[in-house]
Amino acid sequence: MSISFNSRDPVYLQVVRYFKEQIAIGELAPGEEIPSRRELANNLKINPNTAQRAYKAMEEQGLIHTERNHPSKITSDENNLSKVREELLLEAVDTFVTSVRSINVPVDELVRLVKTKYTESNDDKEG
Repeated sequence: MSISFNSRDPVYLQVVRYFKEQIAIGELAPGEEIPSRRELANNLKINPNTAQRAYKAMEEQGLIHTERNHPSKITSDENNLSKVREELLLEAVDTFVTSVRSINVPVDELVRLVKTKYTESNDDKEG
């Protein structure tokens, strides 16, 4: 487990985002055990209170659940899991649209360019 932390966002939110990304790409499966708060803090070289805050946020969002005296696990709630992928996608689209809106690119040109770039990047991964 490796996260490159930035200095803009709170560390606990970056940890939450990392877990969301791992869920979205299928690296973390429903019901899968995750490291304890202490293990996570040691692995990532972060304060244990920061790890605790990240886990608390993930529990509140329904991403993980913890039963007394058992390891925390990724939720098995398909509704919550599908929301994670959609949330990450919408966030990326919002950022993209905000950055290109200022240069007044027509939507059809934008869609064409996005399709081309997306196809090229998929071809690069396969080749």
